[in-house]
Amino acid sequence: MSLDAFVTSLVLSYLVVFARLGSALIFMPAFGEVQIPIRARLSFALVLCAALLPITPVQAAMPDDPVALALMLGVEVTIGLWIGLTARILLSALQFAGFQVGQVSGLANAFGPSFGSFEGATMVATLMLISAVAMIFITDTHHIILRALLSSYEMFPPGQIMLEDMTDQLLKAAGQSLYIGTAVAAPFFVMGVVLNLGMGLANRMMPQLPVFFVAASLLIGAGLLILAISMPALLDFFISEFQDWLVGFKL
Repeated sequence: MSLDAFVTSLVLSYLVVFARLGSALIFMPAFGEVQIPIRARLSFALVLCAALLPITPVQAAMPDDPVALALMLGVEVTIGLWIGLTARILLSALQFAGFQVGQVSGLANAFGPSFGSFEGATMVATLMLISAVAMIFITDTHHIILRALLSSYEMFPPGQIMLEDMTDQLLKAAGQSLYIGTAVAAPFFVMGVVLNLGMGLANRMMPQLPVFFVAASLLIGAGLLILAISMPALLDFFISEFQDWLVGFKL
């Protein structure tokens, strides 16, 4: 093989690897947060793809036809976007949980910056998302993310796509995200039922007393107290579920 052919094959292989890994990192939690500058994210993706290129099976699967190469790039981008979006759906469980906690504890109108969530997110949702991203790095889950991206070539060989299975897995991830969000917010649902039931009974006994305004501070204080107590367990539960999904790429 001539030097020109070798360099051309190497560059095209790098583009194929970048098509999958770069697309996945766009939405991947911790790596694809909008607060990280675009240049930093792009630089990391370029260096990561260069580091992982020698151990990926892309070079052996490179086609000679330009049309087949273009189709292969499209398939790799689709797989990368699927990986990143599925991971982002799992992270959105904390966004759902934070919104529910804000509703129950009376903090739904305390808006905060939209850290990886919708505009006008509550302070609790923003706190949970920031804490989850921090826990991903603290628990070295970002290493598992990188290994999962590399292991994705075992499940999805270069140029091969399984749209039906990917759709099923995306729906399962959405259901799992709803389950995680509901499980995380469960203690606050119990607190809301107990406190609102108590306020309702107090209102029946003293109709002239503005029970809601009197007990609003109690509701907020109880919500913050339960949040402070349960936050470590909630984050540990989310990280374990997220790691289980990442380990699935090694099966």
